[in-house]
Amino acid sequence: MEIGTTGETAGPVWVGLPGGLLTLRRLLLVLWTAALTVATGVLLGVLVGPAWAAFGGLWLAVLAWGWVMLGRNWRSWRYAERADDLLISRGVLWREQTVVPYGRMQLVEVTSGPLERRFGLASVQLHTAAAATDAKIPGLVPQEAERLRDRLSELGEARSAGL
Repeated sequence: MEIGTTGETAGPVWVGLPGGLLTLRRLLLVLWTAALTVATGVLLGVLVGPAWAAFGGLWLAVLAWGWVMLGRNWRSWRYAERADDLLISRGVLWREQTVVPYGRMQLVEVTSGPLERRFGLASVQLHTAAAATDAKIPGLVPQEAERLRDRLSELGEARSAGL
């Protein structure tokens, strides 16, 4: 923890994820629910009868619920760099906070799949000796992901227990 100007300890400085990840996830939600709505409506309309085709609209309720849940999940993701470790916090109902000591990191990767690249996003994957403490920060701007990778690698080497 850092010491504030008045002498009391201040908490870590949390950084949230950029909005591109939320946009990507919501776009995928819209595409999948639209496809499922049409497929369900057509199949039910042809196989059972035209009145049953309206049940394809149930996917629209899934869309509305998913839209809200994706926003809540996106807002829950954050990370903080401290002097000796990296904190990653996520989760809405079940809050999960991962603490990765810099000296325990063995590998820091920056990955970006085709959709992530299209939206200008990258993920930072942290690997430690214990698989249970591996951590990932998704949806970062590539420059921030590379900066974070370089900083974590540098701090890991300075602690000389990993990397």
